[in-house]
Amino acid sequence: METYANIPWIMQNGWEKFAAIGTEKSKGTKVFALGGKITNTGLVEVPMGTTLREVVDEIGGGCPNGKKFKAAQTGGPSGGCIPASHFDIPIDYESLRSIGSMMGSGGLIVMDEDTCMVDIARYFLDFTVDESCGKCTPCRIGTKRLCQILDKITAGDGTMEDLDTLEELCEHIIQNSLCGLGQSAPNPVLSTLKYFREEYIAHVRDKKCPAGVCKKLLQYKITDKCTGCTACARVCPTAAISGKVKEKHVIDQSKCVKCGACMEKCRFGAIIKE
Repeated sequence: METYANIPWIMQNGWEKFAAIGTEKSKGTKVFALGGKITNTGLVEVPMGTTLREVVDEIGGGCPNGKKFKAAQTGGPSGGCIPASHFDIPIDYESLRSIGSMMGSGGLIVMDEDTCMVDIARYFLDFTVDESCGKCTPCRIGTKRLCQILDKITAGDGTMEDLDTLEELCEHIIQNSLCGLGQSAPNPVLSTLKYFREEYIAHVRDKKCPAGVCKKLLQYKITDKCTGCTACARVCPTAAISGKVKEKHVIDQSKCVKCGACMEKCRFGAIIKE
C-alpha cells in the first residue's frame, strides 16, 4: 500500500523530485508505525535518512514520565534492537543493516529504561515460532530451541555456556533456513546479545533482572520506611508478609508469588523490588 500511495505523487511531480528526497541509496520517504514507550504513537512519514533521535524525540515526544530512551526495534519481530549509543543513526536501508537491524515492515518500537532486553528477545521469538511454516528444520526446531534457552535464562536457570549456544544456534538458523522468516528470526537475539550482553550476564551470573521485569528473578523487600501499618500484610494473597503493628514487616521469599500487590498498597514507598 505504501508503494501504491507513492505512485500518484511520483506521476504528478516526477521521479526526479521523489529521488531528491532521502539519501543517495535510499530514496523517498518511509512510513513507520511508531509505538511502545513513546508519548506520541501512530503512523509517521519521514524522509529516508532522518535520524532515530529526530523520530523518537521530535516527532514521538520522547519516552513518557521522564524515562530514558534505552533502545528501539525496527523492522517488525525479525528486526534488530538499536541501543541508545546509535540514537543518531540515519534511518535508511544501509545504515540499519550495518548495525544488525533492518527496515522491514516499518515498525518502530521504542523501549525505555524499564525494559528488559532479554525478555524483549524472547517476546519477539515467540512470534516467530508461531509464524514458522515448519518446512525447514533450522527454523522449525531452531527458533523453538532459542525460545527454550531464553525461557531458561529469564527464569534464572541459565549458564554462561547458554550465551555461546545462543550465538552458535542463531548463526546456524540464518545460514540454513530456506526463507526470509528463518534467516531474520535470530536478529532480536543477536542484536540484544551484542549491545546488551551485560543484561544477559546479570540474569545468568547474578540471577537478577536489572530492569525488574523477569518475574522469577524478582524479590520484593520492605525497607526501613515501613511504619507497620499492616496494609501490605492484609492484601498479600499468600500470607508471605508478617510483623507486628507499628513495627517493620518482613516478606518470606519462599511464600512470595511476586504479584506486587503489597507494593501497590503501600502508601509510604517502603516496598521495593530488586
